Amino acid sequence: MKNIVVLISGSGSNLQAIIDACSAGLIKNSQITAVISNKENAYGLERARNANIEAIHIAPNQYTDREQYDEALADCIEQFKPDVVILAGFMRILSADFVRRFKGKMLNIHPSLLPKYPGLNTHQRAMDAGDNVHGTSVHFVTEELDGGPVILQARVPIFDNDTVEEVTARVQKQEHAIYPLVTQWLAENRLTMSSDGKAILDGIELPAQGMQHNKKGDR
Repeated sequence: MKNIVVLISGSGSNLQAIIDACSAGLIKNSQITAVISNKENAYGLERARNANIEAIHIAPNQYTDREQYDEALADCIEQFKPDVVILAGFMRILSADFVRRFKGKMLNIHPSLLPKYPGLNTHQRAMDAGDNVHGTSVHFVTEELDGGPVILQARVPIFDNDTVEEVTARVQKQEHAIYPLVTQWLAENRLTMSSDGKAILDGIELPAQGMQHNKKGDR
């Protein structure tokens, strides 16, 4: 049985997708052993409790700096012997020491077609640029913010007169499809990160922008 630890800061909709996939047996022989948040009132902690998963809040203001917080967070994660560490809307920039500690088994999902639009406000930035295609990317976490090797992307259209809320909903629907899938690949040891920072699936090096999910976003 593989152990998954999920880090969150907010509502945890991607967490819920992974909980559901584990419960349905889509992520085989795996269990979420802990959900950890830097926000005490994050609804994702309630999702964890509802699923009988240990829910933990680690408050940043109890630590003098980011490095000290990350060391405490990493020590907490290690208690659960994780095979996979999932960032699901964890809104903190992680220190290099933390990233190195879990390198090769830590995933993030980012709401853009990386390398476009790292950082925040990705949907608005895509709309402001006049893009008619947008999407989301699952990638390994490295020391570079949103810069780790991309594993899988899902594309969605941006239509004329779309609102940010409509684009967000379209992207999130695809996130909930692809994040459990990549989690499954990592848990099954089908997915690895090479020593030179490439994503490898079933022994094959993936292209720079990863694989492309074949389901289009709904209007």
